[in-house]
Amino acid sequence: MHRSQAMKMIQRQLLSQKMRTQMKQNVATTWPQKSSCDVFINHRSVDTKRSISSLLYDHLRWLGIRPFLDNKTMKPGDKLFEKINGGIMSCKVGVLVFSPTYCQSYFCLHELALMMESKKKVIPIFCDVKPSELHVVDTGSCSQTELQRFNSALEEAKYTVGIAFDSSKGNWSDVVKDAVDIIVERLMETEDEEGLQARFQQIPSGQKIWV
Repeated sequence: MHRSQAMKMIQRQLLSQKMRTQMKQNVATTWPQKSSCDVFINHRSVDTKRSISSLLYDHLRWLGIRPFLDNKTMKPGDKLFEKINGGIMSCKVGVLVFSPTYCQSYFCLHELALMMESKKKVIPIFCDVKPSELHVVDTGSCSQTELQRFNSALEEAKYTVGIAFDSSKGNWSDVVKDAVDIIVERLMETEDEEGLQARFQQIPSGQKIWV
């Protein structure tokens, strides 16, 4: 390994460790408990439940971050749409785990559309699928309005910079680590934005702000 590559790797590891440490220290006070989750993981269960989605959920929990993953967050008796919609609306970051059969799921597309319409910060992960391979298929089970809604959200998400992962060549731990690093950065950005908004709200009307 070249010296420059080794230095970059060390810098990346130090940055990651710093972010994790800061997240653990701040998580108790950074996000108010009225929010049901910090990160919503949108995924196709049959493709990724036993791999990246669960690994991501566990890693975020270890950091003290509150992720939403349907099979781990929802309990018997929960109202499906109410719980899912509530998680999306309260989350600060959405992780879109695209996979080969993602577009065959109504719930995946519904969650995706709600996140994009709500202007959430999203991080796409293209797992074993290319953006160009993702298409909404009209099976006759959705109205034309819903199809247009799903298509619009999918197109917007496909053109959002994300992470590409090929499970036949890559390592699950690497892609999870990369995703967590980005999620932590986005959460910190959200914290900074909300902190500024709160400060401006406290400034009396008509008072000048000097920069």
